[in-house]
Amino acid sequence: MPSNARVTSLTRRGLLTAGGALGLGAALAACGTKSAGGGDAADTGQKAGPWKFTDDRGTAVEAKSTPKNIVAFTGMAAALKDFGIEVKGVFGPTYVEDPKTKEKKPDVQAGDLDIAKVKVLGNVWGEFKIEEYLKLQPELLITDMWEKNDLWYVPAEQKDKILKIAPSVALWAADKSMPAVLQRHADLAASLGADVKTKQIQDDKARFEAAAERVRQAAKGKKDIKVLIGSGSPDLFYVSTPVRPTDTVYFKELGVNIVTPTKLDQGGWFEGLSWENVDKYQADIIMLDNRTSALQPEALKAKPTWAALPAVKAGQVIPRVTEPIYSYAKCAPLLEDLAKALENAKKVS
Repeated sequence: MPSNARVTSLTRRGLLTAGGALGLGAALAACGTKSAGGGDAADTGQKAGPWKFTDDRGTAVEAKSTPKNIVAFTGMAAALKDFGIEVKGVFGPTYVEDPKTKEKKPDVQAGDLDIAKVKVLGNVWGEFKIEEYLKLQPELLITDMWEKNDLWYVPAEQKDKILKIAPSVALWAADKSMPAVLQRHADLAASLGADVKTKQIQDDKARFEAAAERVRQAAKGKKDIKVLIGSGSPDLFYVSTPVRPTDTVYFKELGVNIVTPTKLDQGGWFEGLSWENVDKYQADIIMLDNRTSALQPEALKAKPTWAALPAVKAGQVIPRVTEPIYSYAKCAPLLEDLAKALENAKKVS
């Protein structure tokens, strides 16, 4: 999984009281799977007739017509929007609330979503409001998959109930190279009625490919520059392996010299270092997890061992979009930022 132990160790909150669970059971009995495949394609511009898509679980997901009432993991919803598909509801990190003003600003994973126009069914790990999900009359649920058959941000203890309400689609967000994952998202959007051949999308794809070539050339000229992928928490600094996340798999294919930790967690994602040992791996550039769940550079200033790292002292720390939004529009800047960092990097380790 992309999330480090801070997330995976969180207690997953049950959303339903005993009475709420009984109410949900009655609603499910009345609803069954009737909502799946409903919807009038004529008034949405979507394709008429039966719909079928084989997802990355190998599951052939079918409906009587193209789904229009779609609920998706926030990052997936943001990617679909870039490809021309709107969703009704989202779950996963969607907004950050100012503790004083209570103003809600889009989370980094929300992309260009209008967070005021989508129903947020859950904003944190373990939160999924099933009653609100039912009200949306969902025809399709879509999310990422970081481990085989594990639906990202669908709480395990609620999974069976949630999956009875509407069909689901899961696409890989790991163990594949970024271009292949992008293509799968484009394929899904096209199946849902999007025109993925628009000039804007073709321009975005061309920009992505140009950025990839720029990274390739920069890496070729800076083979000695070591790049470390990290994420900070109050107690530990997590060094990510490059061999599973889609972005770092691609960075390595492009020739980037990425630090590979030697003592990985059970899932094979990262090595947790105490702040006393944060200098275990030498690096010239640090790509730092930009998610709201991770400590950002301003907060990390309080960690003396962080401030002493050569890459930090040299100002060679850049954000890392740990959970990319898989559209060409959103992935192209990630490559551009990495290329620029490589081009400007000095050997400091």
